[in-house]
Amino acid sequence: MATTSLTTEAAAEAAAEAAAEAATAAPPGSGPWRLAGRELRRRTSVKISLVVIALFAVMAVAAPLLSSLGGWSPEEFDKSAVDPYVGGQPIGPLGGISAEHWLGVEPVTGRDLFARVVHGAQVSLLIAVAATAIVVITGTAAGIAAGYFGGRTDAVLSRLMDLTMSFPSLIFMIAMMSVARDVNRIVLMIAVIGLFGWPGIARVVRGQTLSLRHREYVDAARVGGSGPWRILTRDILPGVAGPVIAYTTLIIPGMIATEAALSYLGVGVRPPTPSWGQMIAESVNFYDTDPMYFVIPSTCLFLTVLAFTLLGDALRDVLDPRGSRT
Repeated sequence: MATTSLTTEAAAEAAAEAAAEAATAAPPGSGPWRLAGRELRRRTSVKISLVVIALFAVMAVAAPLLSSLGGWSPEEFDKSAVDPYVGGQPIGPLGGISAEHWLGVEPVTGRDLFARVVHGAQVSLLIAVAATAIVVITGTAAGIAAGYFGGRTDAVLSRLMDLTMSFPSLIFMIAMMSVARDVNRIVLMIAVIGLFGWPGIARVVRGQTLSLRHREYVDAARVGGSGPWRILTRDILPGVAGPVIAYTTLIIPGMIATEAALSYLGVGVRPPTPSWGQMIAESVNFYDTDPMYFVIPSTCLFLTVLAFTLLGDALRDVLDPRGSRT
């Protein structure tokens, strides 16, 4: 996981300066965002990815409504849907799929799988999106400050980035999640995942800010009497927005996979609160007798990660034309 994070960071860091050059090279009257949007609309993979992401986003937001339409809550047991004489296996084909249980039921407990999948989407996407927001905001602020002010500020923030990235993040996450038992697990996971994710985007933004702080329009704003805050928000931040957006879409699937991995290892969200990683972990004991219990949450996780990855790759290619030729 750490190697994947470093690889993504290196690719985004190398692409950052090229993205700004592509933006400044746009023909007059055609803004870089308009050109990027036009190029993205031409790609079938982007359209499919957006549809999948929108589908799961609506599923997460409307989870209580959807589970009520199905007639079952995620914690409600239905003992009549499982056979106690064969180890609690679901009654009926394909894991008990029926008009009453649209995606079947969990073995032994009889909990409705559709209700747990939609509520699991809410938990998994909430953790991933909130952790990504912390990473992006913290990393962008630290990177801009380090790149613009330089000197001691740059030295302190750069050493803090190196220190944070030197930790074996997954092991440290498992240790922290195991020790902190009497806290809100969702809030704790958001904080812990965000704690180790910000240095990557901070380094990308720092490098981009270093190339922007001596541009003519920044010098003109400084000579014109603009303060550091105005320059950072009006001149520097728009210049790094492209790489930040591309990097964000690339790290969201990593956040989803991290939450699933922690839940799979038993240090994530606690039962009975559902999450996709937790459901996959529980389904391992039944994959040979009830494969649908494993297939359904795994498919949801796979499609979500794939959709965000394809969207991130497309956005990176649009903002970094040189990246597609390497």
